[in-house]
Amino acid sequence: MSNRFCELTAPDGVPSVTAATALAFTEGPAYDADGSVYFSDIENSRIMKLASDGTRSVFREPSGRTNGNTFDQQGRLLHCEGAEFGPGGGRRVTRTNLETGEYEVLTDRYDPERDNAVRYNSPNDICVAGEGRIYFTDPCYGDRSLMEMEIEGVYRIDLDGSVTRILQQPDIQRPNGIAVTQDSKLLYLVDSCPTVGGNRKIWCFDLDEFGNASNQRVVIDFATGRGGDGMRLDIEGNLYIAAGISSPRGPHESNEVPPGIYIVSPAGELKGRIPIPEDVLTNLAFGGEDGRTLYITAGKTLFTTRVAVPGQVAYPNWS
Repeated sequence: MSNRFCELTAPDGVPSVTAATALAFTEGPAYDADGSVYFSDIENSRIMKLASDGTRSVFREPSGRTNGNTFDQQGRLLHCEGAEFGPGGGRRVTRTNLETGEYEVLTDRYDPERDNAVRYNSPNDICVAGEGRIYFTDPCYGDRSLMEMEIEGVYRIDLDGSVTRILQQPDIQRPNGIAVTQDSKLLYLVDSCPTVGGNRKIWCFDLDEFGNASNQRVVIDFATGRGGDGMRLDIEGNLYIAAGISSPRGPHESNEVPPGIYIVSPAGELKGRIPIPEDVLTNLAFGGEDGRTLYITAGKTLFTTRVAVPGQVAYPNWS
């Protein structure tokens, strides 16, 4: 039986991936305008820095089990401090000013009534819209006995610092990777629930002028395979989704989606796959002087490759 995922090939002109560095469990790459790449080593509770000359150093240790990272328009580094791979998880969203060294907590608790706030589950991935609003996901993939709230949701941090939950069950199951267009009109969400029959879908939502989500629709469904983890957008609006696995980890997933970066149009057309020779593929970021270098975290390795179209990011802006 044919499999559209296995039969998918890399787009023309995409070179083989190259290993840039290796650690224990890599996640959350973010590219700085100076040519550095920051990425998480969750298992060792560190954020690493790979300089443009290839020098690797520890940026922060402990990191509060930081998972996702991204930059805002001012060049400040945002972090999702999670709760996976052991104790010491921050379970909050923080921000670092790389120029001054200031490190601040943006949010660590939530309650819509503001009088009984509880800690987040495990902030996972984060993105910044063109007008500066921040969106992050809060699933629980680790020790679920730590959960203080039953809801696994998506949150928005407004410019005044207020926080609003914009998505939750039953509309979604377990939110993971997230991306938003820089015109602030569309939000894409990875819904990846590691249970038999759980969602392995990429959703798209319209965003109104206040950052509220509506008009939910499926972009692509990875079915029984390992679905998406992290996700980014290029300036043409295509999605680059880190998905797939070679060796299934249980009955909840199959190997029908081989590991790679899946390039998908906003209409759900599979345009190509950049094969990645390692499990477990986690996330990616656009970088390089022209925005056409991909930095990909997978298993213990940070890979790089080149693509034809620059990334759509808050900072720096290649468009």
